[in-house]
Amino acid sequence: MSQPAKTILVESPREFFVDQVEVALRRIKFQPLPTSRFYLVSLLEKFMFSSNLFTSQSEKGKARRETLAELYFRAQNSPPPKHLDFWKQLGDSSLYISGFFADSLNRRLVDSEYYADMGGVAYASLSAMASDEDTALMYGEFSRRFNEFVDVLTCISQEAMIQTNGDLLKL
Repeated sequence: MSQPAKTILVESPREFFVDQVEVALRRIKFQPLPTSRFYLVSLLEKFMFSSNLFTSQSEKGKARRETLAELYFRAQNSPPPKHLDFWKQLGDSSLYISGFFADSLNRRLVDSEYYADMGGVAYASLSAMASDEDTALMYGEFSRRFNEFVDVLTCISQEAMIQTNGDLLKL
């Protein structure tokens, strides 16, 4: 018999995600930069709305998520400063999907290693183009330690029992 879900009262999504990130970081014994922790919380807030995963519309007007290759192409071929948005989208969506939906990636043509490679390249590009040292260090950490950040999100996903889009909506 399964246990009933815990009811947690929080003041805001940010507060909830701060707590979840801190618990996950302790659990996997990972201590990233403070700016990286803040960025991770912001990423979780952003993708709290699944519509933020969809970057374009199909010919029929339905929302669709661009492939990582499409985002990479757009990042490479867009003029400054627009290319920064595409690098960020590529890194963030690679990280989020890898952390929350890794199981579904194993059943696809591209796997979690591809997502890690694309996310790592995106964050390395952002680090190289950053306008200040703190931002460069943060994106550099996401690039070098991408899989550890994936582990943080996976830990949060498992703790909240989020394995599908439907579970995400329940949360």
